[in-house]
Amino acid sequence: MNTVKLCLMACTLAIVAFVHTAPVRADTLDDIAKRGVLRVAVPQDFAPFGSVGTNMQVEGLDIDVAALLAKKLGARLELVPVTSANRIPYLQTKKVDLVISTLGKDAERDKVIDFSQPYSPYNNSVFGPANVKVDGPADLAGKTVGVARGTFQDLLLTKSVPATATVKRYDDNNGMIAAYVSGQVPLIGTGDFVATKLASMMPANAPNRPVIKYVIQESSCRVGLNKNEPKLLAKVNVVLTDAKKNGELNAIVQKWLHVPLPQQVAQTLD
Repeated sequence: MNTVKLCLMACTLAIVAFVHTAPVRADTLDDIAKRGVLRVAVPQDFAPFGSVGTNMQVEGLDIDVAALLAKKLGARLELVPVTSANRIPYLQTKKVDLVISTLGKDAERDKVIDFSQPYSPYNNSVFGPANVKVDGPADLAGKTVGVARGTFQDLLLTKSVPATATVKRYDDNNGMIAAYVSGQVPLIGTGDFVATKLASMMPANAPNRPVIKYVIQESSCRVGLNKNEPKLLAKVNVVLTDAKKNGELNAIVQKWLHVPLPQQVAQTLD
């Protein structure tokens, strides 16, 4: 056998050996099973999706969905409170396995993380006092609107408002709401259910009781997970699909939002 053939044979054997001995990267689903713990990033200042209850424990729609997933995965649930701005970085740096924190899907986020099918409705709108006339983005010219940094409302308003409008960003939702209630900002961009909750806590004759001005975007909440986690993504979607079919997810949405799971969300399985 000549030298060339011997070299080719040696290379082939080396490739075969590498293929059979190279370690296969474990999916996060395997890590969760081995650890016995599911770590989930959740909101703590965004009722009714996640807030601190009277027992000083985090509660809300997102927390119940996290508990549902942990139960179906046979893992203990570890809740990791996050803000809108740091929830995706926490996922990317592997501080959490999933993000269940009123996370909406858009083209920019889709470049860096993956998303489950939707599990809850969530519309984004502009709110303000009844006597402030705002029917669309153009009416925000010369006005200031407050948002929580890194939210859909932040991203969407930044793109749509006139150059003379000011988008004032707060580090979290509590900061934004406090600024609105105290009169620091005349308008806010937030989720419909958040504004409705705020309005219900204020006197009916309060001059700045928030009412909807216009819908920025009809959206939904999804579970966020890192790219290239096919087993975990498939498992999360199976759990959500089953929960839609057996009524568990509808019960959670009804409990916290007082509306049925919309057909559009119920029928979207990817």
